[in-house]
Amino acid sequence: MARWCAVIVIMAAGSGCANNKFTARSLPRRYHAMPTTNAKTIDLTRLASATLQNDLINKGDVIEVNISAGLSADDTIEVVSRVNDRGDASLPHVGDVPLEGLELEEAEAVISTACIERGLFRAPHVTVTMKRPKVNRVTVVGAVEEQGTYELRSGQTDLLAALVAAGGLAEDAGTVVEIRHPGYRKTRRPPPAPPIAGDGEPGTGHALTAHTEAEPAGTTVKPASAETLRVDLTSLTNISEGNRFELDDGTVIMVERRDPQPIQVLGLVRKPDVYDFPVGKNLRVLDALAMAGGIDSPVANKMYVIRRRPGMNEPAVIQLSLSKAKRDGIENLLLEPGDTVSVEQTPSTIVLEAVRMIGFGMSGRLF
Repeated sequence: MARWCAVIVIMAAGSGCANNKFTARSLPRRYHAMPTTNAKTIDLTRLASATLQNDLINKGDVIEVNISAGLSADDTIEVVSRVNDRGDASLPHVGDVPLEGLELEEAEAVISTACIERGLFRAPHVTVTMKRPKVNRVTVVGAVEEQGTYELRSGQTDLLAALVAAGGLAEDAGTVVEIRHPGYRKTRRPPPAPPIAGDGEPGTGHALTAHTEAEPAGTTVKPASAETLRVDLTSLTNISEGNRFELDDGTVIMVERRDPQPIQVLGLVRKPDVYDFPVGKNLRVLDALAMAGGIDSPVANKMYVIRRRPGMNEPAVIQLSLSKAKRDGIENLLLEPGDTVSVEQTPSTIVLEAVRMIGFGMSGRLF
């Protein structure tokens, strides 16, 4: 029954669409299947951006600075400071000191020099400790191994780092990645907060007792604006060296999950059915026949591939030869999701089937 249904399908597809009948060699390029790219085989290293070393001070880092000029507590300044957007750390009595991009030992030397130049100490001993590096929270969803929200070191937050944190791409990952920042809520800056740290009595001239960066109340922190960028991983070779994907705090990454339409294999095959199109793999006509258990008639040769696409008034009907497909790559047509493959009845297959039926009726099993 399935064999005759296949004939009906081809007749229905072919009726009224003589202009859309082709052979493998006459098939217009617009009807060619696009080769499938396996996202897991793409070189993702081009997604990486220039990163900051782990031991370098960056904007937003919280550092602890200890400045000592003697043995007593009164000769010591201990302060916790956040590196501002200009890359400076504001220290009491010392002022703003540029520290961005410095190693801790280099920062100690810069602060010591600033103390001497301002006449605060003649030979201060300075210790700088990284108390809390700034991190960006990035959420990764979609076709990755482990969806979730990850904290990535500021200065090392790019698309590659986010995908690696999520365990890499899943088996059904597509090649399109959407990078979205939902924006920041418009908010008002709160009243001045208490000092970050304090040690000593007011008036000693050394210890930090109160230190805040003054900003007018009611200042909008950041505007609410959403930005979305779609990246096709197959085009990574076209990305310039200066165009990398650095991510801000709050970024959401969505990796496309592929769910291709199935293909249908009909006609003179052992297991006519609907089959899932393999994700991230190319599928040709002979592969589809193998999925259906192979050819059911030794003399079958004529095949059709019916290709339907959105916006097409009529499907493209492509006639193929099984014998040629076994030795000719063009005849072994590349398929795309949604294709129908049908192995057709011909006079030869009909005669063989009739002989089989007669032989079975006479002796129970002739062939």
